[in-house]
Amino acid sequence: MIIAIIILLVLIGIWAVVIYNRFVRWKNLVKEGWSGIDVQLKRRYDLIPNLVRIVREYSGDRKSVV
Repeated sequence: MIIAIIILLVLIGIWAVVIYNRFVRWKNLVKEGWSGIDVQLKRRYDLIPNLVRIVREYSGDRKSVV
């Protein structure tokens, strides 16, 4: 009887460790996903000045043509 209780406690302990590791993995995947979004938003923010400069240069060319 005592051996069965010990085996049951060991199995519950192993199950708890597996579940904890799964939660940690999911948490890290969520952080990684948000990090990817942050990178894309920063890249888009960094491209805005270049876009404004290109539009200004192009509009200057268009004024000289007309």
